[in-house]
Amino acid sequence: MTTDWGPAERRLTASVSVLEGDANGAYPSGNSVLVRGAGETVIIDPSVTVVARGGAPVAVDAVVNSHSHEDHMAGNGLFPDARVHIHQADLVGAQSIDGLMAVYGLTGTARREFEQVVIEEFHFQPRPDAEGFHDGHVFDLGGGVRVEAVHLPGHTRGHSGFRIGEVFFLSDIDLTGFGPYYGDAWSDLDDFEASLVRVRKEQAAFYVTFHHKGVVEGREQFVELVDAFTAVIDRRHAAMLEFLGEPHSIDDMVERRFIYRPHVESPFVRSVERRSADLHVQRMLRRGEAVEVDSGRFRRV
Repeated sequence: MTTDWGPAERRLTASVSVLEGDANGAYPSGNSVLVRGAGETVIIDPSVTVVARGGAPVAVDAVVNSHSHEDHMAGNGLFPDARVHIHQADLVGAQSIDGLMAVYGLTGTARREFEQVVIEEFHFQPRPDAEGFHDGHVFDLGGGVRVEAVHLPGHTRGHSGFRIGEVFFLSDIDLTGFGPYYGDAWSDLDDFEASLVRVRKEQAAFYVTFHHKGVVEGREQFVELVDAFTAVIDRRHAAMLEFLGEPHSIDDMVERRFIYRPHVESPFVRSVERRSADLHVQRMLRRGEAVEVDSGRFRRV
């Protein structure tokens, strides 16, 4: 299926376009990347806007997912004859709904509620035919057009960016004021920080985020934004340490909320707050910044 995107298709180079999502790719939408080669065309992270528009501007031979999250796989079922590729570490999330729920780590009522959202609002369709790739894998589309996978774990185990000539797709290193998201069962704070160090070295003319920022032109602006994005981690850590001036449990930290504002309601909010707080507390314990004063309660040293 093909559809005319008009000005919502932003051409960055002769082979790379950004299919801009609604509200500049704000969640639940996102900015998908279309790469045209002489032999094949791929779409990276087909968003809910791609589904709503009924397809891409040209026929798609393969779908590449940066990772297993609902908003990045919304259009996987829209291209039933196209191959689907995703990093091996996140493969199960594309293959089945049970695999995707394992990535989040949701259980009970929260799982049932969010599973319904994923299916009804994000059009999730299992792709058991999905194939895994690894860091450094190159998709050769012909005519000198290549898409190289860069493994950037932390957000999920398999989260990846992509080098495409002068363009680097950052996926969910989205450079927003919200900061890094590492609140799922398959997230890791240390891995995310290492990925931020790695991606900061990338040289490109255009850096593309799936959400919000969209296209960032030039390395100078990118470095400024990625440094500000990275700094959110230390601000959260400092706020949690301050809170632990008196003994508190992880449950107390969940209620306090260090990731989401109090008015935000979603089936996954409490799970994200719990996972994030636990990762920061474990870091505090390793660094000797906090101690466990009794069973399940922690205090700043």
